[in-house]
Amino acid sequence: MEIIRVGMGEYKTAKAPAILVSYGLGSCVGVALYDSTKKIGGLAHIMLPDSNLASKRDFNPGKFADTAIERLIEDMMSLGANSKKLVAKIAGGAQMFQLKSENSMMMIGKRNVQAVRTKLNRLNIELIAEDVEGNYGRTIEFSCETGKLTVKTIGRGTKIL
Repeated sequence: MEIIRVGMGEYKTAKAPAILVSYGLGSCVGVALYDSTKKIGGLAHIMLPDSNLASKRDFNPGKFADTAIERLIEDMMSLGANSKKLVAKIAGGAQMFQLKSENSMMMIGKRNVQAVRTKLNRLNIELIAEDVEGNYGRTIEFSCETGKLTVKTIGRGTKIL
């Protein structure tokens, strides 16, 4: 079985029996999309909520919630997925550092989670499971065979979504 690493600011797709893995999600959000009829999965490791924050010179669509999810869907469709059958699971979006103020601009994890939820809603993709926020990192493994998202944490155990 092939294990495919998805790094920060990347998105990748695969067919069963592959497993897509993202290590060390802190404030970043891992977005797993799945077409269960075709057993095609996709995983994005999103770093920031909005591509309007990017400069044109070094723009990477995989970094941002608003662009990574769209590109991920396009790549999944090119493998044969049906966009109307996609469901989503997400993990991450932690607040990794204690903030001195409640300035929402500094709460990147929370903003990433909200941006992902908003984008999925606009695209009519049902969010069926999540493990988000908190103050701890996560590593995720997404099975293209089963559609299960395994969320591993240090000191908090493992969850299957």
